[in-house]
Amino acid sequence: MELDRCLELLCKGQLLPEETIRALCFKLKEMLVKESNVIHIQTPVTVVGDMHGQFHDMLEIFHIGGPVPSTNYLFLGDYVDRGLYSVETIMLLIVLKLRYPSRIHLLRGNHESRQITQSYGFYTECLNKYGGNSRVWNYLTDLFDYLVLCCIIDDEIFCVHGGLSPNVQSIDQIKIIDRFREIPHDGAMSDLVWSDPEENNSNSSMINIENGGDELFRDNSQHFQVSPRGAGYTFGRSVVEKFLQLNDMSRIYRAHQLCNEGYQIYFDGLVTTVWSAPNYCYRCGNKASILELYDKDNFYFNVFTEAPENKSLNINSSMPGSANKVISDYFEDDESSTDLPMIGQDVFSDVYQAKYAADRRVEYFL
Repeated sequence: MELDRCLELLCKGQLLPEETIRALCFKLKEMLVKESNVIHIQTPVTVVGDMHGQFHDMLEIFHIGGPVPSTNYLFLGDYVDRGLYSVETIMLLIVLKLRYPSRIHLLRGNHESRQITQSYGFYTECLNKYGGNSRVWNYLTDLFDYLVLCCIIDDEIFCVHGGLSPNVQSIDQIKIIDRFREIPHDGAMSDLVWSDPEENNSNSSMINIENGGDELFRDNSQHFQVSPRGAGYTFGRSVVEKFLQLNDMSRIYRAHQLCNEGYQIYFDGLVTTVWSAPNYCYRCGNKASILELYDKDNFYFNVFTEAPENKSLNINSSMPGSANKVISDYFEDDESSTDLPMIGQDVFSDVYQAKYAADRRVEYFL
């Protein structure tokens, strides 16, 4: 099937045949295997954060930011899970990447994983839409292993899904990671897709030592700490400043965390989170944004709300016999969920990770 025909069908929200998906995934793997773990692109570019299967909101992004190939796009990962249209979302991005390879760039997020997609909707969606004997989930999760890890814009802006790692001091160390595999439960690759910045603005962090305060409290907030997510780390300003200085970078753009206003700025602009899934899980009520970079010094956060189709879904879901049960099946966990399944001794579980990394304090760059 021709790519333009695939785009026509996908933009109408129609599913592609399983054999077409297999062929498209094979062709994109052939393309991605030639790319480095760290790709380099130039402005102008529009940066997009988490999408999480909110297909109609992605169409809205292309309406707001401009269509491909007129606009150059960088997607920061987490294309699937949570939303009801993960298959349509990832397939449209795959076909666009094949059709316009130099105008759309796809990074890997923590949800581009076999482990996570079995717990947060994508696996179930593939079975529901293609049947229990389908291999669509296998084709797509195999493709995820080929997605690149990071992007550098204009040789000075570092882009990643999650954040930094105590195992990564330089960009060259990222380039030698073996990325063609499932995301491991720890190590540099895991940290890049799971870690989060943490900024402590409270005056309580400036503890008076004479009054019995612990000097390490203030010091720890600047370094790597084991993440409450159970994978990756949280990191403070000093970690960011050192990484940027050593790699001659100016700032970091990342996704991975829900932002009520669509974006959040840390450390006086050294780190920025971009979130692009409005009304996340069809119930959070948050705004979303795309970051339009005109050059390295000029940018604009284009903030938007959910697409009309999603609002219609929310209205209909309150009616008996509607999609409400389907939505609840995807989102049974609380909003404070760590995004990690709690199943026995699963290496992604909080129990396992807490035991594995109990009370560790990680100095910068092991």
